[in-house]
Amino acid sequence: MSDLPAPVSTEAFRSGLSRLAGAVTVITTAGPAGAAGFTASAVCSVTDSPPTVLVCMNRSSHAHRFFAANGVLCVNVLAAAQQEVSARFASRDIPMDERFARTPWQARASGSPGLNGALVQLDGRIVATHEVGTHSVFIVELVEIRLDASDTPAPAGLAYFDRRYHALGAAAA
Repeated sequence: MSDLPAPVSTEAFRSGLSRLAGAVTVITTAGPAGAAGFTASAVCSVTDSPPTVLVCMNRSSHAHRFFAANGVLCVNVLAAAQQEVSARFASRDIPMDERFARTPWQARASGSPGLNGALVQLDGRIVATHEVGTHSVFIVELVEIRLDASDTPAPAGLAYFDRRYHALGAAAA
């Protein structure tokens, strides 16, 4: 017999994790299956040798099949001034082609769209996928890192905390 408490409810989990600040990113892909993108905060580094990050994506998302089939993606870390870009890629009401048509971008080494104005673009290939609950965890080995060097110091970053956007960084002061 276990002395562990009852499982955590979905509501408690979401409320608790809303207090974990996260960088706001738009994850993009392009390839034989087509182009797609979504807003995410579930991104983190794995190792620097080889340079690897992980990205979590809900498998029920319409865009999931594009990422799985293309096998490549670009993590676009948004600047504080890009809240509208985040909202556009999070909206279920804006068609995928319209999201890209309204957002300037350039193809990166993998072929995935790198969004202009992003603080950094982390471009790579998906080398492993793990299914955990409702999500896929993509393990991404980076092939290109592109910093926005137009501003020094870097512009403020965009963070999501307590269900709201916040400017973050030296330029935010």
